[in-house]
Amino acid sequence: MALLWATAASFSPSSAGLRCALAGRRKHADRLVSDLRGASADDPSAADRLIRKFLAASSKPAALHALSSFLSLSSPFAPPLYERISEASWFSWKPKLAATVVALLEKQGRCAEAETLTLDAVSRSKTHRDLALFYCDLIECFSEQGLEQPVLETYARLREVPFAGRRPYESMIKALCLMGMPGEAEAKLKEMASSGCKPSPFEFRSVIQSYGRSGLLSEMRRVVGSMEDAGLPIDTVCVNVVLSCYGHHGELPEMASWMTKMREKGIVFSIRTFNCVLNSCPRVVSIASDAGSLPLSMEELLQKLENESSSRTEALLVQELTSSSVLADISEWSPSGSKLDLHGLHVAAAYIILLKWIQELRRRFQEEDVIPLEISVICGSGKHSERRGRSPIKDLVSEMMFRKSSPMRIDSKNPGRFVARGKAVWEWMC
Repeated sequence: MALLWATAASFSPSSAGLRCALAGRRKHADRLVSDLRGASADDPSAADRLIRKFLAASSKPAALHALSSFLSLSSPFAPPLYERISEASWFSWKPKLAATVVALLEKQGRCAEAETLTLDAVSRSKTHRDLALFYCDLIECFSEQGLEQPVLETYARLREVPFAGRRPYESMIKALCLMGMPGEAEAKLKEMASSGCKPSPFEFRSVIQSYGRSGLLSEMRRVVGSMEDAGLPIDTVCVNVVLSCYGHHGELPEMASWMTKMREKGIVFSIRTFNCVLNSCPRVVSIASDAGSLPLSMEELLQKLENESSSRTEALLVQELTSSSVLADISEWSPSGSKLDLHGLHVAAAYIILLKWIQELRRRFQEEDVIPLEISVICGSGKHSERRGRSPIKDLVSEMMFRKSSPMRIDSKNPGRFVARGKAVWEWMC
């Protein structure tokens, strides 16, 4: 296998993006990014020497991590890095990895190299099943790159392989949905069912999302009905898919109606539901982003939303969410301590949860004789934030607690946690 080298003049890799992806994971890989950025555009051999030097000094995990990062960012240096890694004694050929490289080459217009690598993969396939599964991987990888024609050509090859099973249907439905072709995906879904392979909830959800993202909301609802007719119950994941599609198109009244129907069916909401719905509410997002002036109680917030005609539907959505069990799922209450964990919540969702938690805390203090020894709010210190070390959730909690003159303070042992004695919180609230 001989992959030609692309020059930096042909492709402009995002070195900053690569450095960000590799930072803190492998020092050698990070250094490789810097070295490749400085390599001469007209001297592929210089880049080859740098890659060889990197691999000679790197462990297997470091080399594979670097390759994964280069592939995820569509770097032109990913194919030559893959070629050199494939020569290592520890390398184990994987069809999915080969398919990913083929799709990247095709995306970069290096079709001859892509075909060479494809033929190599075909020659490695020992059975019809191996070959069919490789083509399935290739279909999915092409679709992730938005390459419609290669998807269709590969599917034509796949149909010539004597292999029966679910996987070809699954891969093609996924690919068509990723490429924004919901009608074709639904046709393949029906073909799958008629062949004796019962579609799973995943295939139905993919088609539902593809219709919804394309703005074909009536078709989306029709497929939801087809899913139920097929004996597959609507669950929280499906609810979130539909809500995200309504939110994507700003259909807040439809979102509110859907949530009411799902609640009446007994379908539980999740943290993802909170994030999806509230991120689609422009007024709530705007309010939550201004911690210095946001309402400090649920009553104030709802009144503010209801007083503005453009945001009354948002008030209904907030009420639907806060009537769910999500707060109970992410909080604890016992004599030894009460805890609220905000991990996974976006800023607007964390704001609504905090208001509801304060409301619930006050109710418990008034109706129950229990005062927990300690009360805490876990918000994280920003390790996973876009700006590492700066947590927008922590900033929100800090500002709210300051404005409400709360006794809760940042834990001296854990900067991502606010804590106070239960009695102090009780005295503050009551």
